Amino acid sequence: MQMYRVKATVSNDGTVTIKELPFRAGDNVEVIVRGYWREGERSWDYPLRGKPIRYLDPFKSVAEDDWNVLQ
Repeated sequence: MQMYRVKATVSNDGTVTIKELPFRAGDNVEVIVRGYWREGERSWDYPLRGKPIRYLDPFKSVAEDDWNVLQ
C-alpha cells in the first residue's frame, strides 16, 4: 500500500483540495482527515502540562489526623 502525506488548509467554505496526487485515475484510495495542532495549542487536553510544580511542604505527613492509632 502506497501512502502519501500532505498538509492542507481548510478553505472558508469548509473544503480541502489536494492536487497532483501520486495515484492513477480510477485508483481506490482511503482518505483520513486529522487535525494538526502546533505545540501549545492543545492545552485543553492537559491544562497543567508545562506549568511549574511547587511543593509547599513535601516532607509533611499526609492525613496524619485521620489515623486512630495516633490519637
